[in-house]
Amino acid sequence: MHKILVVDDSLTELHVITGYLESAGYQTITAENGAEGVSVAKSERPDLILMDVVMPGLNGFQATRKMSRDPVTKNIPVVMITTKDQDTDREWAMLQGATAYLVKPVSAPELIGVLEGILN
Repeated sequence: MHKILVVDDSLTELHVITGYLESAGYQTITAENGAEGVSVAKSERPDLILMDVVMPGLNGFQATRKMSRDPVTKNIPVVMITTKDQDTDREWAMLQGATAYLVKPVSAPELIGVLEGILN
């Protein structure tokens, strides 16, 4: 069973996304901001990280960049999942080390399809 870390400062988004994942058979762990996400990623070593962008303190771009440069977390795929829908945001995410980029609201089939493409 794949373990997915969901990083989002919205409790509603955490609930919805973890619900999608758990219904599809994934194990989930959560973090409510970028700094906590980096810490949890290092300690839990998930198979994949879903990362929001707009969060207080360390935002998703910064957290992704930090993890992509850390030997412990650099090989964990990060999927950005955000309301930011500009091409420049997508390009910047990839430059920070993201593997994929999804725009909210995301449907369960879309999310699971992207994860399966990365994890299988």
